[in-house]
Amino acid sequence: MNCDSEAVVGCLLGLAVGDALGVPREGMSRRRGERLFPNLDRHHFLFRGGMFSDDTEHACMTAQSLLTSGGDLDRFKRALGRRIRWWFACIPAGIGHATLKACLKLWCGFSPDRSGVFSAGNGPAMRSPILGVCFGADREQLRAFIRATTRVTHTDPKAGCGALATAWAAHRAAETRLGSPPTPAVFVGEIRELIGNEPASTDLLKSLEILITSLDAGQTVTEYAEALGLQNGVSGYIYHTVPVALYAWLRHPDDYRAAVQATIRCGGDTDTVAAVAGAIVGARVGKAGIPPDLLSGIIDWPRSAGWIESLATRLAEDRWRTATQAAQPLAVWALPLRNLVFLAGVMRHVVRRLLPPY
Repeated sequence: MNCDSEAVVGCLLGLAVGDALGVPREGMSRRRGERLFPNLDRHHFLFRGGMFSDDTEHACMTAQSLLTSGGDLDRFKRALGRRIRWWFACIPAGIGHATLKACLKLWCGFSPDRSGVFSAGNGPAMRSPILGVCFGADREQLRAFIRATTRVTHTDPKAGCGALATAWAAHRAAETRLGSPPTPAVFVGEIRELIGNEPASTDLLKSLEILITSLDAGQTVTEYAEALGLQNGVSGYIYHTVPVALYAWLRHPDDYRAAVQATIRCGGDTDTVAAVAGAIVGARVGKAGIPPDLLSGIIDWPRSAGWIESLATRLAEDRWRTATQAAQPLAVWALPLRNLVFLAGVMRHVVRRLLPPY
């Protein structure tokens, strides 16, 4: 089982660019976001530059853990738990409540199997697309790795269902790169079969049935979000984030810019929804399908766009499946300083939101 190199690179880069583009509108209503940031054709975080949030960081930690796992699930879990623990020590900004509690439990000595808290937040959705691209052809292995990467922070079965649906979408996007994407009805049928008789999946499947109807009617991503009752923005609840991201992919399967911008225009948890949609569409279109101006607008470091591409390229080589590999070198010493710069950018936006236009 080999990964498609273009799909792996496109998935990680697509997630990162969507994340960076969505950060400035994070937590805003649709109306307020349109007034403050009407131009989604460029980055706005630090002037005309984009930086990543925890969405990209967790996706990269997942990829790094795969590299060092040798294909072994237990080794992967330990590596991911260790990376999340030290990530927390670097004082990241904007960490979710469930992830915060899970990080504290990891530092208190809980294993990755027992560190999660009962929450259906969308954190696992940011770690699952790369697993879908790597493991989608083996459903049992995919389920096992999704369960591991979910339960390290979130134990609500809904979080697992949402993460599994996201991973499957990334797999199907990569698998159909050279052909037509699956029809909505076929895709929803596959999700239903993949999740099985999990009682917690009821609300997700209802949203996906509405997805079929909305796509048949030619509705925009915003109109679909409204059909789910998300007029004030997409929340951080995984059963809100995932259906909207899936809809954006199926609505704009070959247009990365349109898919990501459409999710951001919905308002709410814009960075995560754009990251998930960007990862899925990116897995289909590859790096070549991600607008070069959005890639070149990334100013983050040491997890730069180039570093992420190098990590993805190594992951696509598939050597990690049979032997542990060294992690992609990263200037860890610079992360606390980088996080201070990111926090300063966040505070700048907080102040900006107090000012007109309202």
